[in-house]
Amino acid sequence: MIWKPNVTVAAVLEQDGKFLLVEEETSQGVLFNQPAGHLEANESLIAGVAREVLEESAYHFTPRHLIGVYRWHSDASNVTYLRFAFSGDIINHEPERKLDEGILRAVWMEPDEIRATQSRHRSPLILRCVEDYLAGKCYPLDLLVHYD
Repeated sequence: MIWKPNVTVAAVLEQDGKFLLVEEETSQGVLFNQPAGHLEANESLIAGVAREVLEESAYHFTPRHLIGVYRWHSDASNVTYLRFAFSGDIINHEPERKLDEGILRAVWMEPDEIRATQSRHRSPLILRCVEDYLAGKCYPLDLLVHYD
């Protein structure tokens, strides 16, 4: 048997000093996360993160930079995640769009609010990705290669 991590994509969206998070129902209760989700079969990382942002927050997003690649193991679910986090531009918003099942709302939070709500974060990756963004970590998307 070959062990494989769950590959996920996430977006760190900043506007006017606030960051977009989603509040979602999970098996551990109602928690915060970045717009994020699992990469689908035959989907590029770039397409995946744009899709997840739209489905979970109703914002159209164009990735511009890779913030980082993160490995995290959840003891609660005994699952290991490999997260690709992106920053970029918000292009449009569809406030009337229905959000993914389980997503209660999209919310904009200042960094201090995000730090203060750590007990309600889905993973430690939420704050780490914001802190890495604030530290100026950004890498060109051409690091990622997708073959069709």
